[in-house]
Amino acid sequence: MTIDAHQHFWVYNPERDSWITDNMATIRRDFLPADLEPVLAANGIEGCVAVQASQSDEETMFLVSMAQAYDIVKGVVGWVDLQADDLYDRLEAYSQFEEIRGFRHVAQAEPDDFLMRPDVIKGIRQLAAFDFTYDILIYPSQLKAALHLVRAAPDVKFVIDHMAKPVIRKREINRWSNFMAEIARQPNVSCKVSGMVTEADWQNWSKADLFPYLDVVFEQFGPDRLLFGSDWPVCLVAADYTQVKTVIEEYVSPWGTEVRAKVFGGNAVKFYSL
Repeated sequence: MTIDAHQHFWVYNPERDSWITDNMATIRRDFLPADLEPVLAANGIEGCVAVQASQSDEETMFLVSMAQAYDIVKGVVGWVDLQADDLYDRLEAYSQFEEIRGFRHVAQAEPDDFLMRPDVIKGIRQLAAFDFTYDILIYPSQLKAALHLVRAAPDVKFVIDHMAKPVIRKREINRWSNFMAEIARQPNVSCKVSGMVTEADWQNWSKADLFPYLDVVFEQFGPDRLLFGSDWPVCLVAADYTQVKTVIEEYVSPWGTEVRAKVFGGNAVKFYSL
């Protein structure tokens, strides 16, 4: 099965979705499975994983409803308050929905030490009891905390979203690369090859800008722990779906059909138990 391991749906709300700034007008509208279906079909992708874009229980159940209504949505990464006193009970309730495969918090919007706070780690550790995964959404400055987290929660399956958002437009790579190498040493961590075009120069990026970063994650994580994700519709501020997919296809083509099958679906099916 070919899978897009990272995309979003929303009914646009200017107040809730204030992160969509003036220079992102392209995505200031509704994006729903009916919009994505023809795009996936045109690109030979059979299904997707819908990832939370806002932080509420309503968001989680909205994505569950999308997965229940549309066959293309194979799994949901929702949101839950990881610091709630009744977190275990909340996770137990969510475990009744087979569509929910894991959770994410927008840690990139938190202080750099957020993921190493004891109460956050305690909460994330509880995911393992229900076989829930955790998506790590961070900037490079937060990689130190992420490394602490994955070491402190060895029973949880983690995936780094968007390769931890290296600052491609400034060609910053060394410090990011060093931390990614350390995180990749942890066998419970995978990485999504996604989100690169929006970290590059939106109007003037090229595959030559992106390939050095792909070199790093392919060398460190290997082909068994990398998942293709489009980050649709966010990617649309810099590239269309086919452009995003083509970059990864061109990069993996020398690796052969077996590696391509893993990156474009097999690894996602395994990681999220789709």
